[in-house]
Amino acid sequence: MSSTTLTPAVPQVPSELTLAALAEANRPAQMPLVTRIAEALSPSPAVTHLLVRGSLASGTADRLSDVDFAVGIDDAALPAFVTSLNDLMAMTTGALLPGWPDSIVTDLGGLGFVYLIPHDGKLQQVDLYLAPASAIPALRREVTCAAVLERIPATPTGGAQRRAAAFVAERTARPRTCTELLIEHLVLAVLLHKRIQRGQRFIAYAEWHLLHTATKDLIKAALAPGSRYWGWYQLREEIALTPIGRACLADLDEAVTSPAVPVADDVGRALDRVLALVERACPNALDGLSDALTAYRTYQELA
Repeated sequence: MSSTTLTPAVPQVPSELTLAALAEANRPAQMPLVTRIAEALSPSPAVTHLLVRGSLASGTADRLSDVDFAVGIDDAALPAFVTSLNDLMAMTTGALLPGWPDSIVTDLGGLGFVYLIPHDGKLQQVDLYLAPASAIPALRREVTCAAVLERIPATPTGGAQRRAAAFVAERTARPRTCTELLIEHLVLAVLLHKRIQRGQRFIAYAEWHLLHTATKDLIKAALAPGSRYWGWYQLREEIALTPIGRACLADLDEAVTSPAVPVADDVGRALDRVLALVERACPNALDGLSDALTAYRTYQELA
């Protein structure tokens, strides 16, 4: 019996992609990655807009800047597109991990995802904000964007708009899984290394607190998923009932008593702590991520 190796089809890049003006305005080191993302997303007929935003759109990018896209999706196609996004990004861009559902992005009527993609010998942060096509005009009034693809979307029906809005609301409100919270730690560690390299102490302080909060959320998701208490309340009463719970709270205590503004070694120790915590409290969160975590650590060591 012969075996057949299936390889992804090469995307047919639409002729309407307009990347030249962006490249001429910026000449950023990230431009090949911008092109790669645009060529991965644009073949889908569901994609109506590809808008580069952030520092690349304003011409203020440096070598550490992330790649930030707002992506317009036909209202009726939004649920199916979001559901398939991780597979699409892994297959066409080599995204190392599933996208982190960004919980700190500004609400502009859509859903944010952060991917870590190998590029030029390091992990590059790629932010994708997927919004229904009907929400794009309002988004563009709020955010400076440089358009690299614009298609005239079909006029959405009222039902399609309502279903898209309901889908966004449901995805935003649902509890995050242990795997998503682990990926949040990995993404925040990349952000923290960037802040440390830039000397952005106040932003590093804020994102360090976000990382500790993600650790608390991970412990609660693993050991008290039905918690009736908000935030940091009643942690000891709910968690410290078992040896595993007490060990996890000891990890959290070590995290919150670490220096307020981290250095690179602090971030590395925090990741070691969290990975040990996951193996102890919710090992199934690591399913399928072994190779990705090995690659992630290698890129972090080379950064």
